[in-house]
Order: sequence, then C-alpha cells, then structure tokens
Amino acid sequence: VFDGFSIGSNDLTQLTLGLDRDSELVAHLFDERDPAVQWLIAELIRQAHQRGRPVSICGQAPSDYPEMVRFLVAAGIDSISLNPDAVLKTLPVILAAEQEKDAQAAGAKKES
Repeated sequence: VFDGFSIGSNDLTQLTLGLDRDSELVAHLFDERDPAVQWLIAELIRQAHQRGRPVSICGQAPSDYPEMVRFLVAAGIDSISLNPDAVLKTLPVILAAEQEKDAQAAGAKKES
C-alpha cells in the first residue's frame, strides 16, 4: 500500500550500472542517460500508471541535461525535482516537451 514512487536517479544509476559516482576510477562512466537506466525509469512509470500511482524523480540529471527532461516528459513522469538554479532554464524545456507530447497524442487520435 503506497501513494506513489519517487525515483532517486543517482541511486538508480549507481545500482544499475554498478558504478560508484564518487570514485575517481569510474565516475566518468556514471551517466543517468544510459539506455538501461532510461528503460528502467520508463518501465516504472508505465507500471505505476497502470496501477493509478504517480511517479516523481529527483536527482541531478533533469537539472543538467535537457534531453533527460524531454525523455521524462515523453515517458509520462508526473513530477520532476530540480536544483533551484535550474528551474528557469528547465521550464521552457518542459513546456516544449509537453506541447510535443500533446501534439503527438492529437495526431494519433486523428489517425484512429
């Protein structure tokens, strides 16, 4: 019994890739945009939404990488936590991604 999920993308990435992001030896390989990490995030969102549960994410990637924000919106994330200094630069990315998602959904409705 739970209200929803909050993904800690740093921990998820560390465990998925088997890398310690704080280690000088392998920190350069740590990337939250790795396909395996993104697959896990998308699958969690899909499964949670099938059960009527929201999913949020916290971690560094949405604050640093606009492409991660676009991926998260396309995957259906419900909430994104950002560093305070990244909010103003990230809001337009979220808006554009939401508009693109809406346009694709409208196009799919017209085709069916």
